[in-house]
Amino acid sequence: MPKPAVLLSQKLNKFIEEALADDYDLLDMPQEGVNALGARANDIRAVIAFGGFSAEQMDALPNLEIITCPGVGYDGINTDHAASRGIIITHTPNVLNDEVADTAVALLLNTVRQFYFAEKWVRDGRWERDGAFELSPFSLKGRKVGLYGLGRIGEEIAARLEPFKVEISYHTRSPKKGVAYAYHPTLASLADAVDTLIAIVPKTDETHKTINADILKALGPNGILINVGRGWTVDEDDLIAALEAGTLGGAGLDVFYDEPHVPEKLLSFDTVSVLPHVASASVATRRAMAQLVADNLKSWFAEGRPVTPVPETPFTPKV
Repeated sequence: MPKPAVLLSQKLNKFIEEALADDYDLLDMPQEGVNALGARANDIRAVIAFGGFSAEQMDALPNLEIITCPGVGYDGINTDHAASRGIIITHTPNVLNDEVADTAVALLLNTVRQFYFAEKWVRDGRWERDGAFELSPFSLKGRKVGLYGLGRIGEEIAARLEPFKVEISYHTRSPKKGVAYAYHPTLASLADAVDTLIAIVPKTDETHKTINADILKALGPNGILINVGRGWTVDEDDLIAALEAGTLGGAGLDVFYDEPHVPEKLLSFDTVSVLPHVASASVATRRAMAQLVADNLKSWFAEGRPVTPVPETPFTPKV
């Protein structure tokens, strides 16, 4: 029996190919796009897609059954069209929760205490040459932290912050049952109540540039913004203006609006910590993500059921 043909829509982490190589006929996306597959387009039954897959691309693959995304966010995949064609979409929730939450807390600490700049002071020989590194302008002590988003990862971030004795509150579309943190019905209300905002929301029409000048000003001159969700959420021009004017104290960013482009001005602030979208980028976590991709495909082709389908393409077992 021939191996199911699986299209790799882009260059992915090596662990995915390792997890799939023995059981599937893997095809790389042609540089010219899906239409350049020719007759092989009819063979494709599954796609591994991270970063997006359009309706047009789906329609070029007449026998496509499942698209599996090696990540939590799948906002670039046209879920409505997939659902209309009966194509299942899966993602990899939970396996990266801890890693992203750890990164968020580390990014917060790095931003308020300027550990990167302090380490660079040592590495550049300035401790011996110029003396002690200057005092950090901020501290985590006594902060009021607001979580913009309280899904699985948001809850893990909050749990990690509790031992730091900070005050925690949150904003989501509706209150979460069984959560003791203070709820704010709007992002503006949350920003007014806190001095530290951690964004962990997905890329949707409703979250586009919601962190704007008004939100940043509400955080105040000692305020800190941390973003480990999507760069789409932050108006970077407003962020730069707030930092220049001193209406916001600092920011820690793992994601950006137009990756990998980072506005040059953002890199000029000593109170800004930047990472190249690495929140889940450890060998252990990427292996776990790859394994869940493989588990979804194995379960689909062996039993006709996915492991972690997204809600937009709910799986209904055949009677």
